[in-house]
Amino acid sequence: MMKPTVENRLRVLEDVEEIRKLKARYCAGCDDDHNPDTLIALFAPDGSWEASGIGRFEGHEAIRNYFAALRASGRIRNSAHNVFNPNIEVDGKTATGHWRLIMLYTANVPGGGSPGGEVQYFRIIGWYREEYVKLFGRWHFKSLYCEVEENAPYPVEASLLD
Repeated sequence: MMKPTVENRLRVLEDVEEIRKLKARYCAGCDDDHNPDTLIALFAPDGSWEASGIGRFEGHEAIRNYFAALRASGRIRNSAHNVFNPNIEVDGKTATGHWRLIMLYTANVPGGGSPGGEVQYFRIIGWYREEYVKLFGRWHFKSLYCEVEENAPYPVEASLLD
């Protein structure tokens, strides 16, 4: 077996860094009220987005429609996607990635006596399994799957909100 050249090793490192930045742009788009235009630009035209308990959406139109509906629902008011422990493997113009996820978000829930409902604070613990493809010199999501292991409210001390 031939030892990879310095140039090949550097290319892999650069690709891994570009994929990390792709994931950062994904998290930023989600935290921008699930901006559908920002998010679909990160996917290959035939890419897919899927999450446990939610469903699978294939292609730009379906992905855009899902995120637009999520945004319009107002269900998630603010979110902070935190991804870490990436394991990225590059093979030429394709790659795979696995990430851990902790997401914090606020949501309006019925009740509480206010017209918009009561604000509650939630956290999600889970992971992502992804496939990437390099198109026209840029990395895109070929498939993104999110497994939600836990999704539950957490209490916030009222004095912390002042």
